[in-house]
Amino acid sequence: MSIDKIVRLAELTAENWYECCSLQITENQEKFIENNAISILQSKFEPSLRPFVIYYGDKVAGFLMYNTEPEELDGYWIYRIMIDHRFQGKGIGKDASSIMISKMSNLPNAKKLVVGYHPENLGAHGLYESLGFIDYGDRFGKEMAVVKTINQ
Repeated sequence: MSIDKIVRLAELTAENWYECCSLQITENQEKFIENNAISILQSKFEPSLRPFVIYYGDKVAGFLMYNTEPEELDGYWIYRIMIDHRFQGKGIGKDASSIMISKMSNLPNAKKLVVGYHPENLGAHGLYESLGFIDYGDRFGKEMAVVKTINQ
């Protein structure tokens, strides 16, 4: 079975939120991303945010979240993508991101998707570059913002 058939997104629910909070990244990634619990809490106070659990088969392997309202750079922002350290290096992040991009492309007037990350986060850089995000030089604090144009 190919990986794209076993990676899926599911809405964050009362049944899966705690396991999602227990996911961990590698120690050298900790300076680049907030804990999932912070993101989940943020989604409860900002109703335009959509949190999802990433499943690899029947295992909770990661977390992602995006905004359903356009923001800076007139785009829809990806807030989080994280894969638990035990599942990294299997293409799960790329497959989950592709599914997310497809969902976000269907948002009203979706022309651009934007994600911000720390320039030293080489894993994020490689992922977003492979998905067609381009660095136009936009910076927000310590983060760079890269953009993917949506063709509708």
